[in-house]
Amino acid sequence: MSCVQTIQDYALRSIGIGERLLPKGDMTLCEHVTLIGSGLIWNIYYGALALFFGFFLANAIAVAKASGNPWLRKPAEWFVFVFRGSPLFIQFFLAYETFVLLPRTGIDLHLGFTTITVATSWLSKAWAGALIVLFLNTAAYSGEIFYGALRSVPKGDIEAADAYGMSGWSRFRRVIWPTMMRLAWPAYTNEAIFLFHATTLVYFSGFPAFQQKGDALYYATYFASKTFNPFVAYPVIAAYFIVLTLSIIGLFGVVNRYLNRHLPKERRSRIRLRPQIIR
Repeated sequence: MSCVQTIQDYALRSIGIGERLLPKGDMTLCEHVTLIGSGLIWNIYYGALALFFGFFLANAIAVAKASGNPWLRKPAEWFVFVFRGSPLFIQFFLAYETFVLLPRTGIDLHLGFTTITVATSWLSKAWAGALIVLFLNTAAYSGEIFYGALRSVPKGDIEAADAYGMSGWSRFRRVIWPTMMRLAWPAYTNEAIFLFHATTLVYFSGFPAFQQKGDALYYATYFASKTFNPFVAYPVIAAYFIVLTLSIIGLFGVVNRYLNRHLPKERRSRIRLRPQIIR
């Protein structure tokens, strides 16, 4: 089988398009690269959606933690404490066991005049359950980053906004929030990189890969187990994630330059990769 045919058969296999059977016998480098790249679609799916939705929740958490109202501050503090204080793998495990215990027929909500059955079986699938865990986890870490940046907003900026007659939402939207983003963005970039790396833990979690539609590590492990040679499949997945990391740095670098466009070049913060060995 030619490499072109392999790409046509397996490039989209992880989402159910293409050849159904996995390759057997002598496995070529093209098959390694194509199938592992196909599985990377799921890693990008988990990381991109968790990062997108987590960004908004993280902003809400940061504002809540800075609030003087204990009914807002305390839940935000405990949320951050729980998700930052426990390992991500344990969160996957507990979430899966919780979702499995939910009634497969759904939960009945009695509204008085009618009863609505809310389906729950989809929560035990990796595309939903694992995504929810990653979303909550990154929201907790990002919320702490944004909270630190919010506390670091110069008082002079706030006083200048007050002098211009800004208050409330207008002051937050036009002065405080942009400054908070500018200060937090380098650290937030590292959180985004770690989040995409953490998507490989989905393979080890309890969430099953439905019909062999797994992520990149699923296919890398398959090749390593069949060929008894881990020095092909795992370097391939590592190379994919290096490229993905460089893409994130480039994309977030563009946003960082936009956020700092008003500052002199010597005062503009630069994004540096700082891997988190232990989270």
